[in-house]
Amino acid sequence: MAGNDHAGEELTKHEQLLEYIRDLPIGTRISVRQMAKDRDVSEGTAYRALKEAGLAGYVSTKERIGTVRVGRKRRSHPEQLTFAEVLEIVQGSLLGGGEGLDKTLHKLVIGAMELDEMTGYIDAGSLLIVGNREGAHRIALAHGAGVLVTGGFGTSEDVKELADDRQLPILTCKHDTFTVASMINRAMYDRLIKRKIMMIADLVEPTAKVGSLKQSASVADFLKTSAETGYSRFPVVDEWNRVVGMVTSKDVVGRPPDQSVDKLMTRRPMTVTMNTPIASAAHRMVTEGIELLPVVDRQRKLAGAVSRAELLRAMQFANRPEQLGETFDALVWAGFAEERDAEGRQSFTGLVTPQMSGALGTLSEGVLTMLMQQAVARTAADLGRHEHIVENMTVYYLRTIPIDAQLAIRPHLIEASRRHLKLEVTAALADGEVMAKAMITAQTIDAS
Repeated sequence: MAGNDHAGEELTKHEQLLEYIRDLPIGTRISVRQMAKDRDVSEGTAYRALKEAGLAGYVSTKERIGTVRVGRKRRSHPEQLTFAEVLEIVQGSLLGGGEGLDKTLHKLVIGAMELDEMTGYIDAGSLLIVGNREGAHRIALAHGAGVLVTGGFGTSEDVKELADDRQLPILTCKHDTFTVASMINRAMYDRLIKRKIMMIADLVEPTAKVGSLKQSASVADFLKTSAETGYSRFPVVDEWNRVVGMVTSKDVVGRPPDQSVDKLMTRRPMTVTMNTPIASAAHRMVTEGIELLPVVDRQRKLAGAVSRAELLRAMQFANRPEQLGETFDALVWAGFAEERDAEGRQSFTGLVTPQMSGALGTLSEGVLTMLMQQAVARTAADLGRHEHIVENMTVYYLRTIPIDAQLAIRPHLIEASRRHLKLEVTAALADGEVMAKAMITAQTIDAS
């Protein structure tokens, strides 16, 4: 009995530790020894809680930093498309098996082979892309795969009935097989890119309680809520929980206790959604001097709130990939290599390919601008300013740059303050002839 009682007590401590870890601000460093001392538990109990928190995605071990509270990732496998999304991508129509539209697909199979050979490639969760071949349609459905009929063709009634019976969608569209496969692959690449971009949804707990006040709340209600939560600013919502304002301690100071907050609040406050990139939200907060951003859904109903400190810490400790998949910037910049002179100054050299040309057959002004911005990003990272936003850029196009030319982009730091960088960027050919120059000012938004 005593052993059972001890196990129950240990479980309670374990749950309390997990709650303690979840409540820590993003970016907080955690050690087993310190947590055991602060929470008055054994180091073994603290270790088990920290281990489970790591498996749940609340903490991460960073090299040279240690264990850190991080934003929990909840967007699982966003690169996987549902059959309904495929239907929208190819602008097609449904022939049968509508109950299976919400299922996800993990593989595309092009039906350009004999039926016997096709069987070896089709399995459950596949999507067979094929033309007017009813035998292939039946085989795919029998193996648990969906079917996309290309070229605007349909299928027989018995195949439609089979699709309904197995709850597997059979779709049709007017595009050819190659075009359809390219469209779907492009959409899957886009999903993969989005997966690597840290969003507000990765930071906000969907079940967390959000401190807010109703429009009818008084200054006394504000002071009571502030004392209970320790916060000094709150979103103000209407009777449908839609965000209509923001009220802070500065707004209520010196006001009578029965004064309603809707007369004191800032109306139409800046908000973000779950799909807003964290870097974008942080830049807006730093630029506007905002300390708290309400998170809203499509109906502008309050779904959460994030502070500036939370966003900056999340950016500081987030795993930063080298590149975000096949973005246009990444593809163009991939052809440029970094070089340094004897004094350690950076330059980036690469070939101007035909894909970079504009209407005149010379290097596109847009591509050149992007290359200069990429060079600035590398210089900022070299200075430890990993997160920044370009605020102003003035470009002087001195000469047109021909394709197949070897181009060198050279950033030169003019001034660096706590929050801003000012650089001059030169684009020159291999013989040293300057083709363009730019003055760029960037605002850094690293946590500090």
